[in-house]
Amino acid sequence: MTPRERWLAILSGERPDRIPTDYWATDEVTRRLQREFGCPDKEAVYTKLNIDGLYHVDVPRKFPGHPDFPGADMWGVQKKLVDYGSGTYEESASHPLESVLTVEDVHRYPWPSPDDVDFEAVKHSLRKAPAYRMVRCGEFEPFLTYCAMRGMELSFMDLLAEPDIADAILGHLFDYHYRLNERLFELGKGQIDIMYIAEDLGAQSGLLMGLDQIERYILPNQKKMADLARSYGIHIFYHTDGSARDVIPRLLDVTGIEILNPIQWRCPGMEREGLVRDFGKRVIFHGAVDNQQTLPFGTADDVRAEVLDNIRIFSGARWICAPCHNLQPVTPTANIVAMYETICEYGTL
Repeated sequence: MTPRERWLAILSGERPDRIPTDYWATDEVTRRLQREFGCPDKEAVYTKLNIDGLYHVDVPRKFPGHPDFPGADMWGVQKKLVDYGSGTYEESASHPLESVLTVEDVHRYPWPSPDDVDFEAVKHSLRKAPAYRMVRCGEFEPFLTYCAMRGMELSFMDLLAEPDIADAILGHLFDYHYRLNERLFELGKGQIDIMYIAEDLGAQSGLLMGLDQIERYILPNQKKMADLARSYGIHIFYHTDGSARDVIPRLLDVTGIEILNPIQWRCPGMEREGLVRDFGKRVIFHGAVDNQQTLPFGTADDVRAEVLDNIRIFSGARWICAPCHNLQPVTPTANIVAMYETICEYGTL
């Protein structure tokens, strides 16, 4: 089977020739693998390791940044680069909505427009999509952007103390993404397979916010966005980190997710056996190769043992083998290779 055929088979409840694989990694890791394997690009790495990874459609803007905030991103958030030794990551260095006091202040903010997206470049990216890969296009993760624009403490406080401000900010974020995704789905009609909906609802040991707040602020707009994608025949890939067990039933019933990522099984409530027992007939599990201990700090034998455990545990469900979140630069190449070699050798269904 081709990578695309494996994904389509598992989405339709059929048996592919082997368990599909996917790839999540930082840019530093991808560049390292390209260098060590002598691969000119990520696609060559996929071929080298038998990865059934998705093709991501580029959605660039005509004008980078925000016209009113020099050096900021499209939302007006300035970023700073943090070096942690083996790599770097971006943190928000400004929060342009931290001083808003009223709904009117929110409405007066210069919000970005989908018209600023370079749709000709999107068309070009769609034309380049390999026929043998699944195509991913369209995203929606509003509360992450909310926290960047407002500051994390105020963002969570708003959900309890300033519901009108929360509704106004989330309304603008939803409107932007809905209008953008609708145009993307029209451009890629019949070609886009998967959209990405996300919100990090779980921390290391429990939910980041109460179920009441999730029901009130998160799920309704997720459902609308997922319904839009489904109207174009597009599947819903859902990402939430951490201990998210308590919200999975609502993600299934309301948002209507089909693929759940990343399955951090060392978090309370995310034990694989329980997830398979309770949700294995309703959702595809994606990830589940531990990225906090096994992949970065274990041996290649530890990785092989965990992949074999996953094959056994998920045998009564549908599973896509991948690291649970981005491979980090501290992860040895031998461990990455062990993950993909093991699934290819023993993951035949």
